[in-house]
Amino acid sequence: MADSKREVERKYEATPETRLPDLTRAAGVSDVVHRGLAELDAVYYDTEDFRLAADSLTLRRRTGGADAGWHLKLPVSADVRDEIRAPLSDVLPPDLGELLRSRVRHAPVIPVVRILSSRDVHHLLDEDGALLAELSIDEVLAERLTEEGHGTTSAWTELEVELADDGDPKLLDAVERRLRKAGVRPSAAPSKLSRALAETAPKKRRRTGKPPSPRTAGDHVLAYVRRQVTALVALDPAVRRDLPDSVHRMRVATRRLRSAFRTYRGALDRAVTDPLREELKWLAAELGVDRDQEVLDERLRRDVAALPATLILGPVSARLQLASVAGRTGSRRRVASVLDAERYLALLDSLDALLADPPLLPAAAGAPRDVLPRAVLKDHDRLATRIGHALQQRPGEERDVAMHEARKAAKRVRYAAEAAKPALGKPAKRFAERMKSVQSVLGDHQDSVVARDALRTLAVQAHDAGESAFTWGLLYGREEAAADARERELPEVWARASRPGPRAALKG
Repeated sequence: MADSKREVERKYEATPETRLPDLTRAAGVSDVVHRGLAELDAVYYDTEDFRLAADSLTLRRRTGGADAGWHLKLPVSADVRDEIRAPLSDVLPPDLGELLRSRVRHAPVIPVVRILSSRDVHHLLDEDGALLAELSIDEVLAERLTEEGHGTTSAWTELEVELADDGDPKLLDAVERRLRKAGVRPSAAPSKLSRALAETAPKKRRRTGKPPSPRTAGDHVLAYVRRQVTALVALDPAVRRDLPDSVHRMRVATRRLRSAFRTYRGALDRAVTDPLREELKWLAAELGVDRDQEVLDERLRRDVAALPATLILGPVSARLQLASVAGRTGSRRRVASVLDAERYLALLDSLDALLADPPLLPAAAGAPRDVLPRAVLKDHDRLATRIGHALQQRPGEERDVAMHEARKAAKRVRYAAEAAKPALGKPAKRFAERMKSVQSVLGDHQDSVVARDALRTLAVQAHDAGESAFTWGLLYGREEAAADARERELPEVWARASRPGPRAALKG
């Protein structure tokens, strides 16, 4: 079974002659203890076209040292990665294979580089002898294992400082200051693998420079689509690991993509994007089962916590917990099955194909300041119609449905403005913020609709079990009042958000 460790580390250039400065002069470090030498032998795996390396993931099988086994490293932020470990075996453990699926799809992972490291280990300790960080000086030899460039080697020396579990990142800053004063400089390569791949690659494959900046409207739309596809793929392992907010963020990426294809259909051929929109709708709905349960649980727990103890009659918290566990267990299984489905992998392949060969229409060649505002404002007009319709409905089910439709339209306008922000700047940013305020009111109203439906079900279950339904009815009434408040709030919020000034600024 795989386990996880948060790795916070920094790498530095070194030479065989590098000598450590007195690190006890770094704030918090009281002692530096030499722990001896370790010989490490690691084979790194990737697809033939290096999909993992392209996303800064590393997969290795390592022998030697205290943590021999399979290691998968997933980037979190600068200097921070999550390392997922599995016991040593001859084949890739299934747990790690699942976390790679959104990247590799059906492509096999093969050995690409072997790295031998002679590691000189030092422990940085505090005044109580507790471990603060591990510092190692590695003599590295890397060998290319792929058919192209097979046998090419590269050697270097590097210094690595890894923070102990639950350590303070400020320690790394203090140690770095001492290292820099001694002439030690940060490494240009983020990992051993990235350096090994760069230095052993055939010269014809070595790339330099950055991709050109977006210029046309189509460039900006595709850049936005690419960011959402990247987010969708990157969040897959987090969802499989059940990390906080991961399902929500993945669902948002699918909705942003679907919205972009709808809003900017003047730039992208609908014959290609419409089928993708349908598949994204399916994925968002499947992810929504888990996310909606999560939102509902949080809302109901908050509502119960806000009640005085004298108004909580019967086993309210216990029943709420049972309903939550039952709902989340079922939804988690469903999400896991979706991410393993061929339909999901085919969607990812189709999105990659769109980016590789964009179905651009003539309008995509237009100037961003001409094309993008028109698309955003067209969505705004659609939202205005839906809000007007919602406000004309009598309170009740018809208004609830109309408010929900307006909420979806508000979200689409917000996403459209956010997509245009790199091209249009502050006017698009301010416009998106105004639409978000409308979306928030409508979203809270819809959450209340869902909560009331759940509360009625809980009240019936409590009554059938011989429990008091008083508290559930009280909570229902409070949610009903909250929805009424949002309905009364909407006209004023909409009036502020839809003033002519922001729309004019968007058009420049």
